[in-house]
Amino acid sequence: MSNIQTLRFRRPIKKDENEYAPKSVAARHTGILQDQLRRAARPPWVPGFSVALRILLIVRVTAAMYSNIQDCDEVFNYWEPLHYLYKGYGFQTWETSPQYAIRSWAYTLLWFIPSKIPLWILHETGKRPAFFFVRAVLGTMCSISEAKLYDTVRLKINNRVARYMLFMLVANAGMWNASTALLPSSFAMYTTMLALSYAFTPSSSQDDQRTLAAVVYFTLGAVLGWPFALAIAIPFVFEELFVFGTDHVPVKDKFDWQLNRGVTLLVCGAVAALIPIPIVAIDSYFYGKFTAVFWNIVRYNVFPDPSRGPELYGTEPWYFYLLNLSLNFNILLPMALFSLPALAITYRIDRRRLGAAVPSAEQSSPFRLLALRLLPFYTWLGIMSIQPHKEERFMYPVYPLVCFNAAVMVFLLRGWLEVAYIKITKSPYRASRSQLFRWSTMMIVLFTAFISLSRILALWKYYHTPMTVIYRFEKQEVPRLLNVTGLLETPLPPPELLEEYKKKIKENREDEPRIDLSPIKDFGLRMCYGKEWHRFPGHYLVPDGIRVDWIKSEFDGMLPAHFSETQDGIRSRISGTRRVPVGLNDLNKEEPMHYVDISSCDYVVDLDFPHDPIASTHEPRYVFDEKTWERVTCLPFLDARHSPRLTRAFWLPGQMWQSQNRFGDYCLLRNRKSVERKIEEIIDRARSPVV
Repeated sequence: MSNIQTLRFRRPIKKDENEYAPKSVAARHTGILQDQLRRAARPPWVPGFSVALRILLIVRVTAAMYSNIQDCDEVFNYWEPLHYLYKGYGFQTWETSPQYAIRSWAYTLLWFIPSKIPLWILHETGKRPAFFFVRAVLGTMCSISEAKLYDTVRLKINNRVARYMLFMLVANAGMWNASTALLPSSFAMYTTMLALSYAFTPSSSQDDQRTLAAVVYFTLGAVLGWPFALAIAIPFVFEELFVFGTDHVPVKDKFDWQLNRGVTLLVCGAVAALIPIPIVAIDSYFYGKFTAVFWNIVRYNVFPDPSRGPELYGTEPWYFYLLNLSLNFNILLPMALFSLPALAITYRIDRRRLGAAVPSAEQSSPFRLLALRLLPFYTWLGIMSIQPHKEERFMYPVYPLVCFNAAVMVFLLRGWLEVAYIKITKSPYRASRSQLFRWSTMMIVLFTAFISLSRILALWKYYHTPMTVIYRFEKQEVPRLLNVTGLLETPLPPPELLEEYKKKIKENREDEPRIDLSPIKDFGLRMCYGKEWHRFPGHYLVPDGIRVDWIKSEFDGMLPAHFSETQDGIRSRISGTRRVPVGLNDLNKEEPMHYVDISSCDYVVDLDFPHDPIASTHEPRYVFDEKTWERVTCLPFLDARHSPRLTRAFWLPGQMWQSQNRFGDYCLLRNRKSVERKIEEIIDRARSPVV
């Protein structure tokens, strides 16, 4: 059979084809930054938009499920107003009072429909699914914005820069926290990324859509999100008016070109000026009077009354953001800060990396174009650093730019290594075959990812307890109360058999029976927070029927009050947003009417440090008053004051690392007599004959 001959038919060879011609090499990347070694070879692997989006979605949805709430302002100014629209009750701060109106109901309303989706589609009646679904939507929006910016960097800057930036975004503690926060600064981060995904494309007289899209997104982030985020657009405006981009402009036509660009920018600004109209209309409707919240925010922060202003809530030194960014971005921060000087060094020693060595007077220098893309981070950091009042969330809008600047720095550093290698070996060919540059950049990216993962684990291990305690209250304590009073449709087994019962359900791969918690409202329970008020995770994580109140602590500032409760529909709740609440002021002055007596509390959430007992009249050690209070659950919470900076900032396994930290007990305490009395009342009521 081996000598059997076969016929093979070939397609005709066209005259312009050469069978023996080598395969054409990939086209050279046309972005601002250029690879110099192996330019004719296959370009480095970088995922496309779809793959990048899927990678980001996995991480961001995970963050939605497991990340902490970093700022009490997120709870009281956004989650609580949203909960008020959702359920008709919640906490209200002075910022949402019609008297001051510096928080936008239009922004809160943006998340109202997502909060209802679990009820409408999934038929989930509890509030917890709504909370996490809103966070998942936030994570999805962030992922889309990140993927869009990444794709622009891939196409318009450089493949390698895009790849570095993608992995920095994915494995970063700062983005982990900011991506799913229900804060206007996070929303401004999304719109900033979308705006820059257009602005990073060099300007052109033939592409007005780029200008319009960038202006619209910058305006949307400023009006619906945070007004000060508009400062990030300063380099973009400068480029629009004074930098040629991809245009070739003769000197004699420069004035006409600038005039045309200015007119285009004004027209785009006029279109974007339509954005505030519906937002002002919504806020005016909710506050019951004409209200431009974005202007109120600017006026309060930039032109404050001498006795008022953000300084009442604390001031920080100029280097506060440098320390905070170092914690969240580790080595990426110094690399981001050095990216602009590094560009100047590259201009001297490796000018070919940015295309034209000596551009003509009729075109833009690629160095200038790249510098304008690195400037927004510096602009924002400088403006925020000179403000006396500083908070971590104020940096959220430029978190992705830290990664972008650092990615550019890594690429430029790689170029310096290539120049040095060629100079030492005198062999560009050996440099093109060397793995040194690949491993150098890989180690930088892997190292920053490892440090960020350690930081994320530290946040979870050390500070997630407030959310876990509330979870246990809903999933363990409330079902226990309903069980002992006979209010559960399907009684649970005794506590000593409960774990075995749950284990059997898992072994049989069955769904755990859903427990109706609504009868808990008959108990009239009250949960109280004292010195831990700022770690209250919000009513979304507290079952309906449980009232949350404040008890007096050593804190002497303004605490949130309750919205006027209503059981009616959305219209009734909107009428509640128009009422001026009693007992709220913008002077951060304590209002005693917001406190309840400790004796009226059925549960207390408190933090105790056994190794460093500090007690006072208003902050006694409730956990040791065992006659009155019984421990429902106590979990470890890091004592930052008595733990070394390094071990408290990052988490590593092993006794050697963990033994250096000190922990307190974050406890949910039950009032023995009060809860037992209410249990007996419910049982007696159930036994009483119905008349």
